[in-house]
Amino acid sequence: MGSLFAELARQASTNARREVETYVREIPEFGFLDKDPRARADTLEHSMWFRRRTVELSPDNSELSAADLGHIASMGELRAGAGMSLDARQRVLRVHTALMLREINEATEAQRGGGVDELMRMMAWFAPQGERGIGAYRQGFVRVLRRRIPYIEQVALLAGSLVNGDPISAELAEALDMELPDRYAVTVFRLPDPPVVDRFLENEIGVLVKNHQAPITWGNGELIALFPVVAGAAETENLPPHVIPDLLPDLGPRQLPDLVRDFAAALARPCAVGTVTAPLPELSAALERARRISRAAPTRPASARPRPHTLADVFVELAVADLPFVDDWLRALARRLEPGPDLLATLDVYYRHDMHRGATATALNVHTRTLDYRLRRVRELTGIDPGSTRGVRTLSAVVVRHLSGAWPS
Repeated sequence: MGSLFAELARQASTNARREVETYVREIPEFGFLDKDPRARADTLEHSMWFRRRTVELSPDNSELSAADLGHIASMGELRAGAGMSLDARQRVLRVHTALMLREINEATEAQRGGGVDELMRMMAWFAPQGERGIGAYRQGFVRVLRRRIPYIEQVALLAGSLVNGDPISAELAEALDMELPDRYAVTVFRLPDPPVVDRFLENEIGVLVKNHQAPITWGNGELIALFPVVAGAAETENLPPHVIPDLLPDLGPRQLPDLVRDFAAALARPCAVGTVTAPLPELSAALERARRISRAAPTRPASARPRPHTLADVFVELAVADLPFVDDWLRALARRLEPGPDLLATLDVYYRHDMHRGATATALNVHTRTLDYRLRRVRELTGIDPGSTRGVRTLSAVVVRHLSGAWPS
């Protein structure tokens, strides 16, 4: 056995203890080890076992055996069974990998610059076998999650792991019998009045998740759904090739409006919906953009068949939200319309029907003369013609800001 490997063998016990102490110090969920001597001894034993196997296998570049991988998977099962979160699990893997690399470096320095060949052999072994070990740990972790937690919670874990870029998403998706596409339409339903999440609602949402293969998670007044986007020409068939790369992040699957309406109907609450399409590595940033879009989008009741809003729908309102003096000006215009009555609601329907008088009057269930009166009243109160270019630019922003709930009463 070479000197580098001998040094690692000599330091195995010390390094294993340091690893356990680091877990307790840096990962709050490992605080229980200070109160549970048996669990601490088991954790220490596993740390020492892995270091012994590293020293035994790496000199000859031997692979971890099926039994080795099974042992590592059992540790993943043990951690999941103890209630460890996905975040803590990921931190454990990061800490373990960092410490192993540090130990190899320390052992190399102890040889005073010698053992370069041994170091290269060790690193050639460490990378692929470390990846196999992490995979086994993840699989064991997921096996327990599948047995212990309800389906909808597993789906929420998958959604969270996808957004956070956690590699465990592959195992979670396999356990849920879901395929992972290259792109998702990250869609945020903002719910000013969130529903009570009972078993009936969970079952209803669960059916939609299974039918549409759409991971979801909810909390803090919003539901986040990841709708798969299947690559193909359907979404871009009418676009010139040179503009497709620039617009693709704002394009979702054609069935997205129907999916949004299905979920909104299940929630049975007024909601505002924002969506951004992005590839898997960019889902975290897409979620933040979709969340901002949902905050700028108008809130509509489920009966009004809410639709997903993209950046193209609310870019004016997003800019206004960051300019208080402009927002104050628009809010002052909204206050002028409050004596209406129904003037803001009329403008909302008017612009949603592309200023078509007949369609607007029908949607409002009023005569066209009544609609004309209301539009004339808007012009009198604000000095702006709703049908003019200035009217569309200004009053449509007033309506959306009002309906988004950005202006408390």
